[in-house]
Amino acid sequence: QYGWLIRNLHANGASMFFICLYLHIGRGLYYGSYMFKETWNIGVILLLLVMATAFVGYVLP
Repeated sequence: QYGWLIRNLHANGASMFFICLYLHIGRGLYYGSYMFKETWNIGVILLLLVMATAFVGYVLP
């Protein structure tokens, strides 16, 4: 009976999660964290994995 609430909380929480990710990337760009190449590349790989997971979870069901 409260499926609409769970669906809305999940959608808004996912959007907030991605906003936090983008803010975190922006902070890294602002403070020059991209100079740490290995750490930055791992972060890029994690971002791509998260985006791929979200895409597959949105398209497949």
